Amino acid sequence: MLKKALVVGTHSGCGKTTIMLALLQYLKLKQLDVQTFKAGPDYLDPFWHQAITGKPSYNLDTKMMGVEICKRQLNKQSKNAQMALIEGVMGLFDGHVGVGEAGSSAHLATVLEVPVILIVDVKGMAGSLIPLVSGFCDYADKLGFTIAGVIGNRVGSERHAGILRDLLKENELPPLFGWMEKNAPELPERHLGLKRPEETDVPDFLPFFHLDDSILSDAFISSTRQESVATKHTPLLTGKTIAVAKDPACCFIYSANINWLKEEGAEVRFFSPVGGEPLPENTDALWLPGGYPELYAEALSKSPSWTSIRKLIEAGKPVLAECGGAMLLGKELVDLEGKRWPMAGIFPYVSVMEKRLVSLGYRDEDSGIRGHEFHHSSRENDEGLEPCFNLNRGDKGVRYKNVRASYVHWYFSSAPEVMAGWLS
Repeated sequence: MLKKALVVGTHSGCGKTTIMLALLQYLKLKQLDVQTFKAGPDYLDPFWHQAITGKPSYNLDTKMMGVEICKRQLNKQSKNAQMALIEGVMGLFDGHVGVGEAGSSAHLATVLEVPVILIVDVKGMAGSLIPLVSGFCDYADKLGFTIAGVIGNRVGSERHAGILRDLLKENELPPLFGWMEKNAPELPERHLGLKRPEETDVPDFLPFFHLDDSILSDAFISSTRQESVATKHTPLLTGKTIAVAKDPACCFIYSANINWLKEEGAEVRFFSPVGGEPLPENTDALWLPGGYPELYAEALSKSPSWTSIRKLIEAGKPVLAECGGAMLLGKELVDLEGKRWPMAGIFPYVSVMEKRLVSLGYRDEDSGIRGHEFHHSSRENDEGLEPCFNLNRGDKGVRYKNVRASYVHWYFSSAPEVMAGWLS
C-alpha cells in the first residue's frame, strides 16, 4: 500500500515549503521511504526536497502536463516508495484561471484523489482560524476532495497551539496535526525564488516543529499501487547523443525531461559551460536549460565551451535553448549593475537583467507542446530575427539554422513527437 498526501497553503508565503521540508526531515528520522513531488512548474522547491530525501522530486501540473501524465508520473515514481508527499503551489485554490481549476493544488487533489494538509500562517490569529478553515473545507467539499488536517506556521507558543487545537475540535473542523514555532529558521531567497540548497546549509527544522504523531497518519490515504500497463512504443530518439548543459548557470531541469530523453532511446551526456567544458564527442543535439547565467557571467564570458557550441550550430545540428540557456547564445549579458559580459554571440541580441519580473505564465505552442515562462530579464536588439515558436501569448523566440532559443521552459512529454522533432 502507498500512503499519499498533498501539503498546501492558504496563500503564497504562508510557509508550505518550510513545513514540507520539516515533514520530510521528520519522516526521514522515522526511516520512511518518501517520494516527493511539487505541484506547478517550479524548479527550486524540488531541489530542496532532494537535498533531504536524496532522490529527484517530480513536478505534477495539471495545466502544463495534463491530468493523465500527472497520474502516470505519481504512480511511476512512487512505485517503490512507502509514501508520496506532494507540495502544493501558491494558495490551495490558485491556478491558471478561476477557483481550483487547472494548474491549482485543488485540481491536483481532486484528480489524484489525495487528502490535503492545510498550512496556515497563524501569527496573531486565534478565533479567526475557524471561519478561514471552515471556508476552505466547504469549498474543498464542493470540488470533491478532503482537507484532512491543519498545520499552523509561526505559532507563538505551546499555549497558542493549544488554543488553536481546541478551537478546531470545538467547531468540528479538521484537527491540528502540528505546528511550527515562530522563531524557526527561514529559507534564503533571491529574485527567482529560493536559493539552491547547494549554496547554503539546509536548516534543521525539527527542534522547532511539533507533530501529533497519533493523528498525523490520518492525513495520508492508503491506496493500492497501480501497475503501469506495458504498451508497444518505438523510441523516438534511438541512437541520438544529446548534450545537456548542467551547472549552476543551467540548472532548471525537470527530472522528468531527463527521464523522457533516456526512455526515448537517447544517450544523455552532461557538460558545464561555467566550467568551460567542450561539448561531448559525437553530440547530435544540444539542450541549454535555464538557470542563473547572470550570477556566473564572468566565468561564462571567458568560457571555452562556446567554440564547440558554435561548431555544432554551424553544422546545422539541433539546439534547444531555454530562458537562461538562450541568454548564453546572445551577444552580451548585462547584469543588474549594468556591466556587460560577452556571451557566445550566435545571435545579435543582448540579454538585460531587470529588477522586476518581466513575464510569467503557461505557454502553449500551436503544435500542442506546453511549457512555462518566468524571467527577470529582457531581450534587446532582436528585431528582424526569425521567430521559432507559434504562440498566442508569450515569447515566440528566435531561430538561426536549427537553433530554437526563447524564454519558455518546455515539458517534453506534453508532446513527444514535437520535442523529438526539435531534437532530430
